[in-house]
Amino acid sequence: MQLRNSNLDKLASETFDVLIIGGGINGASAAAALAGKGVKVALIDRGDFAGSTSMHSSNLVWGGIKYMESYDFSLVRKLCKSRNHLMRSYPSTVQEIRFLTTVTRGFRHHPRFLWAGTWLYWLIGNAATRLPKFLSPSALRERESIIDTSEAAGGFEYSDAYLHDNDARFTFNFVRTALDYGAAAANYVESLGAQRQDGTWVTRARNVIDGDTFEIRAQVIVNAAGPWVDEHNAMTRQQTQHQHVYSKGIHLIVPKLTSSQRVLAFFADDGRLFFVIPMGERTCIGTTDTRMESPDVHVTDEDVAFVLDNINKRLKLAKPLDRDDIIASRCGVRPLAVKASAGSGRDFLQLSRKHVIDTNAADAHISIFGGKLTDCLNVGEEIVAEVKRFGVAVPYPDYRWYGEPPETVRQEFLHQARLMDLDAMTSPEASEPLTTRLWRRYGTHALDMLEEIREDPRQGELLIEGTEYIRCELHQAKRREMITRLEDFLRRRAKISLVVNNDQIRHSPGLREACEMLFGDQAQARYDEYFADPHDQTPEALSPVAAADNPARSESLKW
Repeated sequence: MQLRNSNLDKLASETFDVLIIGGGINGASAAAALAGKGVKVALIDRGDFAGSTSMHSSNLVWGGIKYMESYDFSLVRKLCKSRNHLMRSYPSTVQEIRFLTTVTRGFRHHPRFLWAGTWLYWLIGNAATRLPKFLSPSALRERESIIDTSEAAGGFEYSDAYLHDNDARFTFNFVRTALDYGAAAANYVESLGAQRQDGTWVTRARNVIDGDTFEIRAQVIVNAAGPWVDEHNAMTRQQTQHQHVYSKGIHLIVPKLTSSQRVLAFFADDGRLFFVIPMGERTCIGTTDTRMESPDVHVTDEDVAFVLDNINKRLKLAKPLDRDDIIASRCGVRPLAVKASAGSGRDFLQLSRKHVIDTNAADAHISIFGGKLTDCLNVGEEIVAEVKRFGVAVPYPDYRWYGEPPETVRQEFLHQARLMDLDAMTSPEASEPLTTRLWRRYGTHALDMLEEIREDPRQGELLIEGTEYIRCELHQAKRREMITRLEDFLRRRAKISLVVNNDQIRHSPGLREACEMLFGDQAQARYDEYFADPHDQTPEALSPVAAADNPARSESLKW
């Protein structure tokens, strides 16, 4: 807790150039960009960093192939370029993956028509990935035997990208980058609203953990509160040109369905794309797209039935998946940006995930609407440009604030790891060599972990049964990752609670040791707090308006 406490002191005692409210992917990338270029930045989130939309994604970093149906080629072009940029900048984390798509007989488009679309998609994306391929039903079966091809007219294979690690972890690494560049950031700090006083924003903030209140002073406010941007703008009396509508998406995590490292894509019963996504020793299936009136959502029985129904119809499994196979679920809203003047007649089905930067120059206030992980580097650069227009000095405008450490550092880590035979310590349950995982997650600081293991070989031992996490990672987490509650570690810095069921976590002998390492004399309290919350999404009913918009469940997209 020392890192968080020292940052709380800074937030209350210093005056900042920019205060960012919201630590999801938009706020985190904006903080990293500003801090890296020399701007004095504060970042707060009323929950944990990446605690909402940014921890409920499909882990895909894609160029928006579905937007080609609405002929939004400029958006597809932008997203493809962003995807390519991320793959070049984070080669250990953002990697190309093949999508194997099956099209059934009677679908509104012939597979060859859709295959032609993937060629256009490939060209729009600067031909940065492997070539698309058309596949007959027999070729589909050869590549993936679990696909039920009895009704298949054919299919195609194309490439996009995905996050090899967790989306929340990727987001937090931008927060950590901002901290490395001198930003003051703290999770579980809630904004109670802000007022403009003599050219400075004064934000009333509350420490959610102990209830203490204090003020944060900054020249500029960036509202990056994700689905709650409109709510916070109302608190600060900001009128904007845009607002949000909400689309709920869920995914279910189940035991590994196939050993192939590819995404299986289908068109679900409602016509929208539906995915089977590799997740280490697990598989992630989904998603839905349900219009909601509020960003506060839960998994419903109807959601679960829709996903299980669709997957069981499209795969030939020895035993159909049922609720007992569900290890965990992901459920969040996509905040979709619309013009505030658009009225209720707007076409929900045509809304994209593009981001919008809405500025009020008179008040030095910026709101970020919409957005997705793929476009995060653009968001960071655009926020820097807007802040500069407000008169804030940007001392190092050309500094490259993102990306993995230099190749020379990586080679030094790999050489040291080989000399100590690090990969021999890899857990039998691990999905990849220990060397690969430590570099991807910790970069330069993975060298510190090698030193810990050399000093004490026990630091290379597995700590929590059923996971890949070793003792020295917990030391790293305590020092550098601002873990305030046990869920922060189990769900967001790691993805343990996504891939290990709750009972197994509870009975893991190493969990209590992990709590002691992370929380010291607060270990029992944090342990009890975590398991007092059932962590199961409770059923919800759609409002009458939303139900009318969603006659069965989900948004219907053509392609």
